[in-house]
Amino acid sequence: MASNLPGWARQFGVALRALLFFTVVLGLGYPLVMTGVSQVLFHGNANGSVVEVNGKPVASDLIGQAYTMDSGKKDADGEPIMVADPKWFQTRPSAGDYDAAASGGSNLGPNNADLAALVAERRKTVAALEGVDPSQVPPDAVTASGSGLDPEISPAYAALQVARVARERRLSVDEVRQLVEENTKGRTLGFLGEPRVNVVTLNAALAAS
Repeated sequence: MASNLPGWARQFGVALRALLFFTVVLGLGYPLVMTGVSQVLFHGNANGSVVEVNGKPVASDLIGQAYTMDSGKKDADGEPIMVADPKWFQTRPSAGDYDAAASGGSNLGPNNADLAALVAERRKTVAALEGVDPSQVPPDAVTASGSGLDPEISPAYAALQVARVARERRLSVDEVRQLVEENTKGRTLGFLGEPRVNVVTLNAALAAS
């Protein structure tokens, strides 16, 4: 039976039905299906890759954080000066002090005098903390990542810190080295990237030990 509605009304009806259909399918159905699939296949990642210690969430293994303590000194603005806490493995520097809202690099080039001075100061600080010659400090210990939130360091930097962490926590070097190995990942798919150690999960394992 032919419709007696004017052409514009029929077009409006078709458009409305299409809108409702795609709203249900793409606005509700698709997100629910993807959420269900991700919860089943990638439960940890879908929920933020949360790291727990003694049953309590403490961090995400995707986002690095600073492991520091108050030095007891204050800067020119009266703010406390934070230094590396020797009881924890230290991650690489961050241009944004591991503030997730300030993710990013310093945008300083390799020939920038300020960056060169900062790297030299970092190398001196790390060498003093670990009790080694500055030439033994790995590059990732003195250079920030592009995001400023990298939770991973090189196995070389982790190995440099083993003796200090073991001493501060009164653990054997073998115990601490074992924890490092358990939190070390190889190259992705066997050939992409480099081996790395997740400092967040490593320190969580230390806290639970």
